[in-house]
Amino acid sequence: MLKRVFVAPDPGRLRLRSGARAVLGIGAAVAACGLAGHSLAAAVAGGLAALLALFTVTDATVRGQAVTTALLPVAGLPVLAAATALHGLPWARDAVFLAVLGAGVYARRWGPRGHALGVFAFMTFFETQFLHAVPGQLPELCAATLLALAVSSAVRFGLWCYERRLAPAAAPAPPSGTGLARTTTRQAVQATAAGALALGAGQLLSEQRWYWAVGAVWWIFVNTASRGDILVRGFRRVLGTVLGVAVGAVVAIPLHGAGLPTAVLVAACVFGIFYAAPVSYTWMMFAVTVMAGLLYGLLGVLSPGLLALRLAETGVGALGAALAVVLVLPVTTHATTDAWVRHAVRCVHACAAESAARLAGSPDADPAPRVAELEALLGRVRLSLAPLVHPLSPLRTRKARARRVLALLDDCAREVRGLASISADPEASRDDRLSAACARVEVAVGALTSPGGGSVSPSPSLSSPTVSTSVSPSVGEGALAHLQGLERALGELAVPLRV
Repeated sequence: MLKRVFVAPDPGRLRLRSGARAVLGIGAAVAACGLAGHSLAAAVAGGLAALLALFTVTDATVRGQAVTTALLPVAGLPVLAAATALHGLPWARDAVFLAVLGAGVYARRWGPRGHALGVFAFMTFFETQFLHAVPGQLPELCAATLLALAVSSAVRFGLWCYERRLAPAAAPAPPSGTGLARTTTRQAVQATAAGALALGAGQLLSEQRWYWAVGAVWWIFVNTASRGDILVRGFRRVLGTVLGVAVGAVVAIPLHGAGLPTAVLVAACVFGIFYAAPVSYTWMMFAVTVMAGLLYGLLGVLSPGLLALRLAETGVGALGAALAVVLVLPVTTHATTDAWVRHAVRCVHACAAESAARLAGSPDADPAPRVAELEALLGRVRLSLAPLVHPLSPLRTRKARARRVLALLDDCAREVRGLASISADPEASRDDRLSAACARVEVAVGALTSPGGGSVSPSPSLSSPTVSTSVSPSVGEGALAHLQGLERALGELAVPLRV
């Protein structure tokens, strides 16, 4: 697991930049809260607001990120007001908390912006339970939240906006559906049911720290799309919490909330959260758990018993999530994976079509955006297949098929990238062999994506009659090799997909 985090590729050092900027932005936000004379609780609330703004806002463009960040208070401050007002009304508080949880999951249907606003709203309610905030603290908490968002935004969009030099990230649209056929709708129901189970069981364990169980449910559901995905995420969350509690007992408790060393370790945890999140949920949760222990130390309530309770509440939340996804409107791993794989295969076809048009001399054809979309789709495929290829998965036959699908899709991506690169050659032009190969690629795609599994007729964009060629031999042979490799990979992909 350590190798996965510290040896994993980091193209453009984006994980390193993200972690370093998070430390800078959150540190500046907390410092600003301190200079403004806010209490420790308000500074913690401000730091959490800055962390969420930097962590959850992932729109494709810098402008979109700025708009979403500006909308965070709109989603969070009303929830903050409601949570503090209901502090002394447990039944109403619990009902509203579950409603916020369900609405936050449901909001993911509106893409990255809906996801970010849903996370911020839920975590705003969560922080009031963490801090035991009362109505009299509301003005200070609102002021600290707004100040922290302003300072962290100045760092992100002003001081260190490295995204301006990057191409906009592709954001593939999820397979569509309506009503209960839509994953976000089903997951909203599942998360609410899981939250209710976790809330009830968590309150049996502790009337003061029950919210950790509901928080565990929330973060288990984040960025998941199927039953198997959530079960694996629950296991990883518990494992990360176990490791974090063990380290917290050795590190956080002896510090007794000492200011400077605690601040240094919290900064290290913040960096770990951002650096590990893209590659390892377990180590991200480890960093979160250690950071939570350090914050409890600052608040003067940390003890071995509290860390043990933290672990128990996390286990309760994971169990609630597991029961909900198995019993309530389950979304199978197969259904989710099949949809994303077919989406990726159609994108392969689109990449080949754009490259063919480019080779034919079309000035408007550009395969580069399609290639970027394919890379993003392959990321979603890997995420949906993660439960099947997990080392602890007992389904060996399905694991082997899943690995074969991933390998063949990677082959398709490699051939498409090569084809796109060749099509950009100014010497490239139409070759009748390329046209025939493109037509065969489309037939293979049709066979994989059509409901009956049959072939479809080639479309004019890929198989129109050819003309005499003036293509460079090296260019033509290279493009043909990529198309033939693509045809082979698609043909082999039919076997594991149909099984």
